[in-house]
Amino acid sequence: MDFIDMLRQAERLNDSLLCVGLDPEPARFPGAWKDDPARIFDFCTAIVDATRDLVIAFKPQIAYFAAHGAEAQLEKLMAHIRAVAPKVPVILDAKRGDIGSTAEQYAREAFVRYGADAVTLSPFMGFDSVEPYLRYPGKGAILLCRTSNPGGSDLQNRRLADVEGQPRVYEHLAALAQGPWNTNGQLGLVVGATYPDEIARVRELAPTVPLLIPGVGAQGGDARATVRAGYRCAADGTPTGLVIVNSSRAVLYAGSGADFAAAARQAAQATRDELNAARRG
Repeated sequence: MDFIDMLRQAERLNDSLLCVGLDPEPARFPGAWKDDPARIFDFCTAIVDATRDLVIAFKPQIAYFAAHGAEAQLEKLMAHIRAVAPKVPVILDAKRGDIGSTAEQYAREAFVRYGADAVTLSPFMGFDSVEPYLRYPGKGAILLCRTSNPGGSDLQNRRLADVEGQPRVYEHLAALAQGPWNTNGQLGLVVGATYPDEIARVRELAPTVPLLIPGVGAQGGDARATVRAGYRCAADGTPTGLVIVNSSRAVLYAGSGADFAAAARQAAQATRDELNAARRG
């Protein structure tokens, strides 16, 4: 089953648009685990086990593992997710962006070493920095498009004078992802929840590609506005434009005591219900 099919299946089985981001910070771990990088796997698996029936995807951020020399724990975590939630896709948040043989190695890292179903990429170096990932049948490549950080406007919101219609950079990327770059239907786009108008514009230009939307929760993005801007379905309720709404810190650190996993579940369920109310309202 390919990444897009897995998304549709997880959305249906778990009745969810919520993606839980796995960004482990040992300084925020509960109790005796606090400041102990050796507990990264234990912390993340507790979150996964508590939320696996509430999500459309999980999204581990590779930097939070690599910074602590915890790549082996990430490999172990990926295997754990496969075992306990085999129908939930895993997006490796790596934001890679390079060309040629280097991109080939990054693709191997994401899909062979870690066994991810999809990976986030920076498209700044053009299509030949994306193409090596598309050689893996059924795997997803999710391109940064209109990100949630304030500095995203420095480049993404600028107009391209030599492209017909002078689109903004993020608009041009959305059109490429919907059209000529999406050779095998494997592409998605990252659009920040802090910019609902831009989510709607990206959805207009890319009506069928999945949108990974970070920024709900700790970053202040509005869940209801996010879903209304990006989620699309046919008259019979079949989704035609999926959204994957990510929440990381608001779920991971909802509690700081021994019951942190139960608190994470409660936060995830509340966010899932809010997202569902938006798409059905």
